[in-house]
Amino acid sequence: MEGEMPKTGGISDVPGAANSLEVENLARFAVDEHNKKENAMLEFKKVVKAKQQVVAGMIYYITLEAMDGGKLKIYEAKVWEKAWMNFKELQDFKLIGDAPAVCTTSA
Repeated sequence: MEGEMPKTGGISDVPGAANSLEVENLARFAVDEHNKKENAMLEFKKVVKAKQQVVAGMIYYITLEAMDGGKLKIYEAKVWEKAWMNFKELQDFKLIGDAPAVCTTSA
């Protein structure tokens, strides 16, 4: 019988990541940590997608949008979490590129 649990070491998609409060909180944590470490002022906007990897805890690979000086950009964050120890660590945070332009009309 096949289960839904991810296998240790395997990377799997996080279902509903864009609407997950847990993933959003991890993404906000990643932006905050990046801002502290790099003296940056990124402003979190939204989660685009996320993957997870079971280790001693869980590693999340989160693709997110954040504002950087008035420009919307895409970043990828790698966050290691051991929830039972109340432990979170930002392991990597990198710019992927500019967010796709979206047509907006002013009301």
